[in-house]
Amino acid sequence: MAESNQSIIISSDHAGYVMKEYIKSELNNMGIQVKDIGAHSTEAVDYPLFAARVASAVAKGEYARGITVCGSGIGASITANRFKGVRAALCLTEEMARLSRRHNNANVLVIAGRLTPQETVSKILTVWFEQEFEGGRHERRVKLIDEIAEKEAA
Repeated sequence: MAESNQSIIISSDHAGYVMKEYIKSELNNMGIQVKDIGAHSTEAVDYPLFAARVASAVAKGEYARGITVCGSGIGASITANRFKGVRAALCLTEEMARLSRRHNNANVLVIAGRLTPQETVSKILTVWFEQEFEGGRHERRVKLIDEIAEKEAA
């Protein structure tokens, strides 16, 4: 289970706001401190701005992990993965959450607020925080992702 001194940064757009509030409650029950950087209502906002705030904080090392929520999770995933060192994973199932941590060392969890039932999100959160990166052959592949990104940026 997650360590009680762990903290996480979280955001959502308007479509993910209700789910974000639910996730915050679940994280608090798990003993995880939460830094909520918005949105703070269901009033329409632009998801890239909120996903970028989480990804930036993780990329800078301000937080080891983050969570971002939008309606489908797709836009937030695309945005977050633009940041160097961020491995954002859109997880719709427990198994996706497990593999995102064990095989991909995901450091940003993306949730589809309009597509994923709360009960499933609870299970995803538990699994995502319980799993550790396996390393080994997966370490080489994660490093390869970074090498490819560096090469393309040059």
